[in-house]
Amino acid sequence: MTDTKTDDEISARDVAKGAGTTLLARLGGVLEVVAQPLYIWLFGLAGYGFYGALWAATNLTQNVADLGTTGAMQRVIPQATSAQKEAAALRAALILGVIPCILIAITVFILAEPVSKFFNADARDSAQATEIIRLFIWALPLWSFVEVATSALRARRIFGAEIRLRLFWEQLIRLLVVVSLFFAGWSTRALYIGHLISLGATCLLCVRLLAKNFELRLMFKGPLVDDMFHATLKAGLAVLPTNIALRIFGDGPAIALNAILPGASGAVATSLYIVARKISSLVQLVRTAFAYVLAPLASALSKDGKEKVSSIYGFSTRVLVTLALPLAAVLGAMGPTILPVFGPGVEQALIAVWILLASRAFEAVCGAAAPIQQVVSAHRHQLVGSITGVVLAFVIGGYFTPQYGLNAMAWAVAIGLAAASAIPMIQLNLHDDLHPFERPFLAVLLKALGVAIAGSLLIVAIQFVPLLAQRVLFAGLVLVAFAFAPRVAIGLAFVGLAEWVIETQFSLPAQLLSRLVTIVLMLPVVIGTLWLSLRLALPEADRRAIGDKTARKLRLV
Repeated sequence: MTDTKTDDEISARDVAKGAGTTLLARLGGVLEVVAQPLYIWLFGLAGYGFYGALWAATNLTQNVADLGTTGAMQRVIPQATSAQKEAAALRAALILGVIPCILIAITVFILAEPVSKFFNADARDSAQATEIIRLFIWALPLWSFVEVATSALRARRIFGAEIRLRLFWEQLIRLLVVVSLFFAGWSTRALYIGHLISLGATCLLCVRLLAKNFELRLMFKGPLVDDMFHATLKAGLAVLPTNIALRIFGDGPAIALNAILPGASGAVATSLYIVARKISSLVQLVRTAFAYVLAPLASALSKDGKEKVSSIYGFSTRVLVTLALPLAAVLGAMGPTILPVFGPGVEQALIAVWILLASRAFEAVCGAAAPIQQVVSAHRHQLVGSITGVVLAFVIGGYFTPQYGLNAMAWAVAIGLAAASAIPMIQLNLHDDLHPFERPFLAVLLKALGVAIAGSLLIVAIQFVPLLAQRVLFAGLVLVAFAFAPRVAIGLAFVGLAEWVIETQFSLPAQLLSRLVTIVLMLPVVIGTLWLSLRLALPEADRRAIGDKTARKLRLV
């Protein structure tokens, strides 16, 4: 089995290393953002919206049916005292998390026809809704197994294990299968079959990774219901309300929009919201990376006193601010150019994108309080923030969405997220005397905000440059890059060549080509803004905590 560090060796360096590796693992979400425009171009807003509503319902159901076991392992496994106990915790999580999903899948398969009445779609998808639900419901147990397995790996501080699963396998296999089936004449069904195939392949890879990092043979020894079973169940039920609340924020709005707005309009609104959420998720994945890392590390450190958690809490919040604020600002500035690339009519989601990006930036300023609270505070404290946030979102969304549609739902989610992220931060300060705002937080915040404003203004300026001038600027960028980073220059040159091939070989609209060139020009600005924020906003000690070798390579010190 893989060795892990002792509690005394855990430091900001471990947080940075784990978050960086986990961030790479979560970049599967970036690939999904890239693939999403293709899906919308192939299947239309309504077709993709119906698929999005079904997947959101599946994802939400999984987060309820797994009884919180994915969160429980972040608390139970780091505190296990032997390989036998770790294996017992994994066994308990699989029993508690996967079996209920299998039972639900069987039930929905049988009742697929009445279940289909809860979803709105266009005429074509409505006619085959029952058959689609009977097929796609088997994604539920497959996804539950993937979630439990990867959570177990994170609990063992194997933070990089998801890279191949979520990026190179799950997302890439799905993309290849969906596109192949579409051109083979499978129409909308290609989305569902491709999703199932990618999840099946990911499950097989999960088993292989678990075998490397756990002694799986020990799962077949001892009673099924033992101390670790009870500990996993108790910890899971404690974090379940928080997990449900977070998933409601993620998938609930898509389901609600589909249900509230009738017919094809519900499917279209769902698709638009999913696009807005995916773009804002690029900011969220930075926070998610730290959340994944902080929970098991804080659990291990809390055994020797909560004061040891304070240093990694403050460090992670400062890094979050320096990355999330500039990223949210530049993505918001890119919105008018990005959205039309997703397909005709997607520009309607611009205001929703801005609202959700603002909420994700606010989350970053509040720090990663929720995962720390899960492992160092009393279980009852975790319920206050999540329940308050959900209630606010439910009341605001339920009252205003029927009249104002997509933007009302975005505001409801943003306000709910703000409450759900601020309340745990306040509670940690009141109950555990923990907060991330010691010096030099204010200086970091102000410098990151200044860099964010400058980067977003430059992005806006690029959008007003004529196409010919953009191409001249791009050529100049490639030449400058050759002097400092030849590999980057080669990559940019390849992108420019690909754009030229697309323009000459395919009959794409001139306006779309212009937007693609503009986006290519914006990418170096995005990267430069993030680098400048890290370089100017973070104190030297924090930059060195990332790792001396990494910091020197990135020229942060």
